[in-house]
Amino acid sequence: MESQSFPQTLVDAIRYFADPNICVQFMASLRWPNGVECPTCGSKEVSYLSTRRMWKCKTEHKKQQFSVKNGTVLEDSPIPLDRWLAAMWMMCNDKNGISSYEVAKAIGITQKSAWFLMHRIRLSMQSGDFKKFFGECEADETFIGGKARNMHGDVKKRRITGTGGKDKTAVMGILQRGGKVRATVIPNRKKKALQAEVRKHVEAGSALYTDALLSYEGLEGEYAHQVIDHAVKYVDGQIHTNGLENFWSLLKRSISGTYVSVEPFHLFRYLDEQTFRYNHRSTRENPMSDADRFRLACSQVIGKRLTYNDVTGKTMARELEPF
Repeated sequence: MESQSFPQTLVDAIRYFADPNICVQFMASLRWPNGVECPTCGSKEVSYLSTRRMWKCKTEHKKQQFSVKNGTVLEDSPIPLDRWLAAMWMMCNDKNGISSYEVAKAIGITQKSAWFLMHRIRLSMQSGDFKKFFGECEADETFIGGKARNMHGDVKKRRITGTGGKDKTAVMGILQRGGKVRATVIPNRKKKALQAEVRKHVEAGSALYTDALLSYEGLEGEYAHQVIDHAVKYVDGQIHTNGLENFWSLLKRSISGTYVSVEPFHLFRYLDEQTFRYNHRSTRENPMSDADRFRLACSQVIGKRLTYNDVTGKTMARELEPF
């Protein structure tokens, strides 16, 4: 495919991928840049079945026929590729996210199908990079949950039973200044949980900036740890956590304004979505277009799988059943 002809806007993408053959060619070029291979045996001796838009391996074994969906988050999905790709474009490039109702209306599927499809796209957005951050890093935590002032009195009485985020989900973020951010759900804000995440993601000897939460005490021996007390001020030269505060504002805007309500069970998936968009935003040092972000997400669908039982927790429920 010529780079000049590749779509740069959503409208262009919808027109471009209206041809199912182009959809197959695009996904195949990302998955098999050196030629199509059988996902079962790895053989390149395959023939293309144009009537079915599938390939057939010439080696005798089970599952000789395969498509570009096999071995990806798209596997076993009856939704055509053009609709998948339109949904991926929207999710990659809508800064505040997009609801499953909007996706369902836009591509012509049910809301239930859109919800499942979007969770699979969020899986493709997961980063497999576990290289530790270095240089100047910020660490901070926040709580995700409904705002009491927006609740009806009866709902507030039932759901808000304490203070300090007692009935909310704790999330921790670590940001390398000038680089990327990582966010994860944590069990609590105690020292053991927070310091374990810092040691997991930040290289020893790096400059570490946090707020005055006592759980961060004790990191001075491993990091150049400096603290900003938000009760006094928010910035003291280079000592601040404003980079993460910016990320939290984007995250909470998408959850409160777009998704409205997110189950704690699925929260990590929404964190994956928001960190993907944040980490691949266009900057002066690394300009990235909507098309670049879309291509990257499409290239990450390979080798990942999420079934409906997984996403609804039924698989976990079976695992927890007593003997």
